[in-house]
Amino acid sequence: MIDRYSRQILFPGIGKTGQEKLSNSSVVIIGCGALGTIIATSLVRAGIGRVRIIDRDFIEYHNLQRQVLFDENDIREGLPKAIAAERHLKKVNSSIEIEGIVADVNYANIERLVHGTDIILDGLDNLETRFLINDVSLKHEVPWIYGGAISSHGMTMTIIPHEPPCFRCFLSSPNRSHVIDTCDTAGVISPAPFVIAALQTAEALKVLVGADEINRDLVTIDVWEGTFHHYKISSREDCPACQGKYEFLDGKFSVKASALCGQNAVQVLNTKVGQLSFKELAARLEAVGKVTYNEFMLHFTVDSREMVIFPDGRAIVKNTNDESLARGLYAKYIGT
Repeated sequence: MIDRYSRQILFPGIGKTGQEKLSNSSVVIIGCGALGTIIATSLVRAGIGRVRIIDRDFIEYHNLQRQVLFDENDIREGLPKAIAAERHLKKVNSSIEIEGIVADVNYANIERLVHGTDIILDGLDNLETRFLINDVSLKHEVPWIYGGAISSHGMTMTIIPHEPPCFRCFLSSPNRSHVIDTCDTAGVISPAPFVIAALQTAEALKVLVGADEINRDLVTIDVWEGTFHHYKISSREDCPACQGKYEFLDGKFSVKASALCGQNAVQVLNTKVGQLSFKELAARLEAVGKVTYNEFMLHFTVDSREMVIFPDGRAIVKNTNDESLARGLYAKYIGT
């Protein structure tokens, strides 16, 4: 099977020794949208030994414009992104271990989900989870690579534990005091996440083979304007994470609602809910609305409100950005 990586082995930065390191490496990709799908397919084709893909969402038609692992049949089958990604990637490279996990990454499960990995890659669309990744990265000494893309621009940064700066040195906390562009408001063209994901993948390969050329700058690009910049980020002496205070990892909550980027939808998460029985839930909900389900998701429509419910108790309330309304619907139909 080494022949399938022959062109990569010819590259001096990797070589045969580097390829062996890649084959013995484990990677976790959190988020399987535009960034995550590109990172996942690149690393699977590069021969990473174990690739775990974690995503909380399902596939919609507007995703197909930039999320390269999915097709229309995945939508017709009602597949979550992580499951569809796993199925497609196993056809690309059957010699490695690929695992898709449908889950929302939160304080209660992140340490288990990233256990044993060599690097974490960010394919997310929200800041809060990135701060959580930063905490678990520093606590367990696992490098991670931040990436984000929207409109025609994006940015990425490689974080090495206990070698500041970390992500909180760059951005101290999620800031809700001003309006932040989302895919709904600013749109996104596919070259932006393609370029950022390519840079993230290159950094991951360098980290995994132990290269000296790891980039620690914040890199920003704008594919429409054709700009590419490096910024030196200084470490902060008062950074809680660098001082071993993992505030996001230690956070405790029961029910949390958060608007989903680019979807006009709100996710409601209840960490106290165990594994749901769709059969039992459907029997209860059919008395008040329309219900369909498969092994991955349950769709529930009542009074023009549509909810998508997952086995772990998560729900996505569609066609609203009102978090209070979403929490109320969750409490009414699923319970707390």
